[in-house]
Amino acid sequence: MLFVRPGRLADLDALEHMARTAQPVLHSLPHDRRALEARVALSEDSFRAEVDFPGEEFYLFVLEDSETGKLSGTASIVAAAGYSEPFYAFRNDALIHASRELHVNRKIHALTMSHELTGKSRLAGFYIDPALRGDAAAHLMSRARMMYIAANRKRFTSEVFSLLLGVTDDNGVSPFWEAVGRKFFGRNFADIEIESGGRSRTFIAEVMPSYPVYVPLLPEAAQRVLGEPDEKALLAYDIHLEEGFETDRFVDIFDAGPVLTAQIDRSACVKLNQTRTVLDTDASEGAASWLIASNRADEFRCVLANLPADLPTNRQADAPLPPAVRNALGVQVGDAVRCVPLHQQDQTSADERLGDAS
Repeated sequence: MLFVRPGRLADLDALEHMARTAQPVLHSLPHDRRALEARVALSEDSFRAEVDFPGEEFYLFVLEDSETGKLSGTASIVAAAGYSEPFYAFRNDALIHASRELHVNRKIHALTMSHELTGKSRLAGFYIDPALRGDAAAHLMSRARMMYIAANRKRFTSEVFSLLLGVTDDNGVSPFWEAVGRKFFGRNFADIEIESGGRSRTFIAEVMPSYPVYVPLLPEAAQRVLGEPDEKALLAYDIHLEEGFETDRFVDIFDAGPVLTAQIDRSACVKLNQTRTVLDTDASEGAASWLIASNRADEFRCVLANLPADLPTNRQADAPLPPAVRNALGVQVGDAVRCVPLHQQDQTSADERLGDAS
């Protein structure tokens, strides 16, 4: 059974393999083993630390198979993006160019380099082994982070954002990078991706244009991809929307990929959260999929499991879980778990059934 847990230094070999094979590049997993070891150590320290407000903490999660111990995915949370250096993105602006004499008043789409996202919590480093079939593992790996945030509010800001991969061709060439970034850096997109460190390097401000980039002056190919996710990022895009993320006025400074933001209080993992008590039974047929996380303070775990479709919406109700799920979560009968329906329509349907019965 697949479950999500915090990464450990013992996972270093598997994480190094993912870092070297992941496409696109995972900024949260450096290719250099020493740098990667330091990153994982920072994550271990962050999980152990007593935190009253977000700072330089970094939280790395892995997806493990409980039967084989194999790691098949990773994802992370940056407590405060750009904590030591500003986090850069392009902001979509509308600039007014007007002449009373010529009776001209035009609103021109422009991109302005901004570091307004600096200091906000960020979801990053999402990777799933392509050999895993179906979308369930991706949903679990991505949204487990929001389950952790929902349970540890002091560690994160009230708003969280995520940067998705922009459109590239089969050779990894970004039309937007070719139209803008290459003109200033004179180097390939992939090289700067690795060196940018997640868009928090001072050389970005030193090299990229400080004045607005007028979108109508860009090639049509570059204009078309503004704010569009790459085909490889469509699943991640849908998962974020399911959680309650929305597109914002920012796009990635390198490939113009979309920036999605969410107010934590409005996210599905907060709005639909239910604390339930573990029972020693299995879910009935026709059950719905739920994200279920342990409430243990010492080690977070999250799984995707079935709960009966007719489960009452009472937040103090029970959660019938079979032994395999309990073992993956590290919980026992009588323990409390945090439960969120995988799809919001499942909760809506349950609420409607309860209303019909009342």
